[in-house]
Amino acid sequence: MKVAHLSDLHVLDLAGVSPLAYANKRLLGYANLRFKRNHQHRSQTAAALMREVRRAAVDHVVITGDLTNLALEPEFRAVLRMLRDELGLPPSQVSLVPGNHDTYVRDVRMLPFERMYAEYTSSDLPEHSLALAGGRFPFVRVRGPLAIVGLSSAVPRPPFIAAGRLGGAQRRALDAILAHPSVRDKTPVVLVHHPTYPPRSSLKAVLESLHDGAELEHALKSARPSVVLHGHLHRRLVRRASARTRPTVIGATSASLHHEDADRMAGFNVYTFAEDGALTELSAQVFDPQDGSFTRREIPEYVW
Repeated sequence: MKVAHLSDLHVLDLAGVSPLAYANKRLLGYANLRFKRNHQHRSQTAAALMREVRRAAVDHVVITGDLTNLALEPEFRAVLRMLRDELGLPPSQVSLVPGNHDTYVRDVRMLPFERMYAEYTSSDLPEHSLALAGGRFPFVRVRGPLAIVGLSSAVPRPPFIAAGRLGGAQRRALDAILAHPSVRDKTPVVLVHHPTYPPRSSLKAVLESLHDGAELEHALKSARPSVVLHGHLHRRLVRRASARTRPTVIGATSASLHHEDADRMAGFNVYTFAEDGALTELSAQVFDPQDGSFTRREIPEYVW
């Protein structure tokens, strides 16, 4: 079974947006977009990646958050058009979770994530889903040997803070899902925007990390090796666990980022799972902005 992994589309669309929409954290986000020119996010690149994923004929596609830049309704609509027109796969073959950029504001009426993407977050066990920012999580979708579990680490935060949290209720719901008879013999593939491990900087750990990442890893300790797929770092990398009871954690770079570092340049990851659910192969398809082509590259690995 082949799975394609995209993340951090950061689609920008300001069409018809009232100036009042910036009377909150979005103002800082817009300023960052306006003046941070050295690393550019381009929506047309994200669209090109989706077309390439479609040509790759994978079995499932996952997107791990930050679909938008400022959580504006035109941005959510633009992403939905991309999913329908560029990716062109049925929602049953696409699973996605929100990122911190998709929950910029606390007013849930201004967060149309659930309304627009409900088909992409539907669950085989809806009784275990909770009403959270951006939709109902966790969800689980059993596909072949895999149990694809979507978690929301995206919570509205004050300015300058991009950290995430799952919360005890969502982790307990995850426990119930993993113990369910239809899931417990499958390989858990967990989608979450933030990586489970903290950055080396203690300040960044407070401002940018998943505050209960260690608790998530503990919940995934089981007889079956699990895989966690994330975004947030805008870098493709694999952290393999030396202990069998810890998950393999894999990050995808931003699908729209133009960067001189090949490990950060826009692209998508591809994973191959055997019939028994074992992860047997992983690689990246990296976008070339000069001619629009894609090159296969290995994903840098670290053992921890």
